[in-house]
Amino acid sequence: MTPRWALPEYIEDALPGEALRIERLRRRILDLFFRHGYELVIPPLIEYLESLLTGTGSDLDLCTFKLVDQLNGRMLGLRADITPQAARIDAHLLNRKGIARLCYAGNVVHTLPAPGTHARESMQIGAELFGHPGLESDAEVVRLMLGALAGAGIERAQVDLGHVGVLRALLARSGMEREREEALFQALQAKDLPELQSLLGGVDAKYRAALMALPRLYGEERVLRDAARHLPALPEIGSALGALRRLARCARDLAHAIRFDLGELRGYRYHSGVVFAAYAPGWTGAVARGGRYDEVGRAFGRARAATGFSMDLRELAAATPDVAQRRILAPARASPELAEFVARLRRRGEIVVTELRGHAAHRGELGCTHAIARSGGRWRLRKLA
Repeated sequence: MTPRWALPEYIEDALPGEALRIERLRRRILDLFFRHGYELVIPPLIEYLESLLTGTGSDLDLCTFKLVDQLNGRMLGLRADITPQAARIDAHLLNRKGIARLCYAGNVVHTLPAPGTHARESMQIGAELFGHPGLESDAEVVRLMLGALAGAGIERAQVDLGHVGVLRALLARSGMEREREEALFQALQAKDLPELQSLLGGVDAKYRAALMALPRLYGEERVLRDAARHLPALPEIGSALGALRRLARCARDLAHAIRFDLGELRGYRYHSGVVFAAYAPGWTGAVARGGRYDEVGRAFGRARAATGFSMDLRELAAATPDVAQRRILAPARASPELAEFVARLRRRGEIVVTELRGHAAHRGELGCTHAIARSGGRWRLRKLA
């Protein structure tokens, strides 16, 4: 029998040490966003299902918890991603004509653990830029992402760049029916070359060879040269490769390395242009992901260009070193002079814990490094053994 205090599988509490790291990192990253002109929004954890899934394709649908609203019988969803909520806020609540920069930090839940993770609940933090279709806004959010990672102690991460326009251009000309196109998409994601070969039977040789080449087009700058040489000379592909070159130049001074991945299909149904992910030593998966998703705004009834990124704050905080800060124990004594001394310490940012009467035997649990004691007629700090 499951104990009453047990949590569901892949759901965890954040205990004091971890919770403090998460909160400090959240404040640091949000302050970075604020300094770049991004405004904070706090969307609700639960929404009508059609609003949460508008324009996101089936990927988000599968990982969204669903329930029935007891007030009206409509389907509700627990958010699995905050980005569509930010797009809804931009399209229907702010309704600005020009640029809107929004940021957020909040919990999201998934029906199953995401690949490479051991949790179904995470704290997502991110930034979104609406209303600008140019590469300058993609470059801004990539540089902001790298700045946020640096604030979490991940200096000069590797950035992988891709562009969904390459695959879309090839599929548009392949003449494949929708069902086979879906199977092809799954094979490309799995990099299953034999399955890919069988699915491409009957496709024009030029496009068959190009689609077979996509999973291998990963690496440094030479990938773009190889792609220009081996892929069809379609305007959309030329534009995509040019965008990747320019974006790489914008991020090169902040990134440890730049890689290109033309077979990256994560969020293919959701993204509309450049996609990017950041990787760091010691991490099994990406530490941050983002890209352009203009079609989500269109699905909300207001065609707004959009680009942004998000990160798992809890995962980042796990790798952030603890910040040593002394904890001061104040005696349980009614003294105006002591109260003023404690207030002065707290104004300076010190942590002061007032001891409660009858708990002297459990002082060790408070984790205090210093104590306030009376000496020479004054209240002073002394270091605890």
